[in-house]
This record gives sequence, C-alpha cells and structure tokens, in this order.
Amino acid sequence: MTGKSVRKPAVIVVSSHVVRGGVGNRAMVFALERLGFPVWAVPTVTLSWHPGHGPATRIVPEAASFSSLLGDLTRAPWLGEVGAVISGYLGEAAQAGPIAVLVEAVKASTPDALYVCDPVIGDAGGLYVPTATAEAIRDQLLPSADIASPNLFELQWLAGHKAAGLDEIAAAAADLSPPTTVVTSVDGVTAGCIGNLLVTEQGMTFAEHARLEKPPNGAGDTFAALLTACLLNGLAQEAALSKASRGVFSLLRAAVEEGADELRLAPDGDLLASSDAEIHLHRMVFGTSPAKT
Repeated sequence: MTGKSVRKPAVIVVSSHVVRGGVGNRAMVFALERLGFPVWAVPTVTLSWHPGHGPATRIVPEAASFSSLLGDLTRAPWLGEVGAVISGYLGEAAQAGPIAVLVEAVKASTPDALYVCDPVIGDAGGLYVPTATAEAIRDQLLPSADIASPNLFELQWLAGHKAAGLDEIAAAAADLSPPTTVVTSVDGVTAGCIGNLLVTEQGMTFAEHARLEKPPNGAGDTFAALLTACLLNGLAQEAALSKASRGVFSLLRAAVEEGADELRLAPDGDLLASSDAEIHLHRMVFGTSPAKT
C-alpha cells in the first residue's frame, strides 16, 4: 500500500500569453504543471507570437475588467491553496496596482507564501515597455516581492545606475527592495560562459554555464517558474538556483541543437526536472574572489 501524495500549493502566474511559442505564461504554466503544481494563470496581454518574430496583434484587457478579475481572485474561497505568485510582463501600467492587491491578499491568507517579481521591462537594447509601466513595476510591485529576477539591463534600470563585474552587480541588486534578487544573463567568471547571480544579505552565489549562440526567448520566464517550484519543494536558495539554472540551460541547449526558434516545451519538458547539464557554482562574499564548486 502506498500513501497519498502530498498536495502541492497552487501558483498564480500573471504575465503575457502568446498563441504560438514558449514565453510568458505559456512557459511558466507548462513548467509548473509539469512539476506537479496547480496553476492559476492570468494573462496581462494576448499576442499572436513573441514580438521578436515580427509584428503581432496585441490584445490588452480593459483596465477595469482586469482589476475586477484579480479582485475575484482575492475573494476566492480557494485562496488558501495558493503558495506563490509570480508576476512577469505587464500589458500596461494600470495592471500593477491590482497585482499588488492580489499579492497582499495571498499573503494575508498564507503568510509564508512567496511573491516572485520578474520585472520584464527590457534587455540590452533598452526598455521595450513604456516608462510608466516600468516605473509601476519598480514602485508598486518590487516593494512587495520576496524575490526579484531581473536580467542585467533590468537590474541597472531599476537600480538607476550601471553595474559591471559581479561586485557592482551584487551591490546594485542589494539596492533593490526585495531581500533576495537573482540577476539573470550575467557574463560568466569563466570565458565563454554566462549565468545567474543570487544575491542575499549573506553574500552571493553565481551559477554559470556555457554560453549558447542565438537561444530562443523564454529563458527568464522559465527560470522564474523553476526557481519558484524548487523553493516550494523545500530547496534552499542556492540549491534552487542550481537546479533552476540547470533545467533552463538544458531546455535552451536542446532547442538550439534542434535549430528551433522557440523553446520545445512539450518534447523537452523532462529536462526541467532532470538533466545532465554542467553548472558551476561560485560562492562569494562581497569584495572577495569566487570559490568554485
């Protein structure tokens, strides 16, 4: 006789939805459900495909309707099922306020629930959302977050200054309001590598792997979902960083090897939980050289 499996908490994901592709909610919902987590998915915008593929129709829910829908969730009789909220790309600045209210309601119901804010506002080419939207994420969502997961450009914009080298990047991350920040797409300590930098009050850990040529979009969304899943499964932050980095790199590598222009979520989904990807961890305290493991 086998015992009943432990019911995993639900995760609310609030981000973009594409008809074709593996970005935004498409990536996060798949990853979380593949790992056994029920998902409540809220689209902030619906697109035909990722704008990087070319012009796409953009449908943003009317602000009052979006607020009303999230208001329903705050009063849902099942709110106690929720163990985490992840927010990503916003369709407009007005969406930040209702998301912040939802996060507050989830935490009132379950005080140890996680809020992971992935501030999807731009990349090396600059902001790809209106400044008002970026400011709304910075001012209304980041202060409530337990974890932020910006890429390097987003970190610098949110912190208000440039940062080069792991110490400066870590210092910029420490300036943000969340107690934990994971900066993605950081140049590696080793030549030809790239990685994710975990920054806490205790120090920083850098998880690096080989740099891939022309990887598809969706890595940041998938990483936020995997990191959240690992933490909900009880892993410590460093172990969660390593496992999430390994899963995302494996998924990206498989897509690149197949010449795919999107993450291959369905055929490569097993890589999210189990992979042979080589990830190197560098543990550091501020102002010291990295110790590789």
